[in-house]
Amino acid sequence: MSALRGRLAVVTGASRGIGLAVARSLAGAGARVVRVARSLTRGVHDGFADYPADIADPAAVERLAAGVLAEAGTPDLLVNNAGVFDRMPFEQAPVAELIRQLQVNLVGAFAVTQAFIPAMRQAGQGLVITLGSVADLTAYPENSIYSATKFGLRGLHETLAAEYRGTGLRFSLVSPGPTDTPIWDAVGGGRPVRSRTEMLTAADVAEAVLFVATRPPRVTIDALRLTPS
Repeated sequence: MSALRGRLAVVTGASRGIGLAVARSLAGAGARVVRVARSLTRGVHDGFADYPADIADPAAVERLAAGVLAEAGTPDLLVNNAGVFDRMPFEQAPVAELIRQLQVNLVGAFAVTQAFIPAMRQAGQGLVITLGSVADLTAYPENSIYSATKFGLRGLHETLAAEYRGTGLRFSLVSPGPTDTPIWDAVGGGRPVRSRTEMLTAADVAEAVLFVATRPPRVTIDALRLTPS
């Protein structure tokens, strides 16, 4: 498949789980893929251009964008995937945990998008895909912190779509339901959640991202929600 041949894609949180599956899927469609994650080592690995960066650190994001723009070029596709997650009863949820999740899930996506948007706007085209969650629209018990960050992320997506309408830039929100990835390994919470064997897979979400990324420029998929059957 070569629907994205020669296109440059930047994927955050791409060292494992959904981000890695997305990176592989886009590369399989012909894209040149830049992977971003704290745990990566700078250089080319398995055909990916890897850039280590902590997107919770705005200064690190500025350095990341400067390096990618200078060395790889302007992205045609930016995938905001990096995120953290934990669940707990509201009365036991420390403010420090709210700050941690906000810093990655919302501030990080804000900073990454802001760092790359000027070059993409100057190019007159580009697609920003943000990974939301079913929790960006639906409330679940013991999920106050994560849901707050994802509701904010949906608000950011909708505002950017309105603000940049007519510029050639497109914005899409892909919101998967529970997905079996390593992020669940250390998740708490007292109420039962869906069995991991009944969740979506990272490949399911990557396939949805690829679908959105390969629509013609005249088509914008504003929001795509995925739920396990």
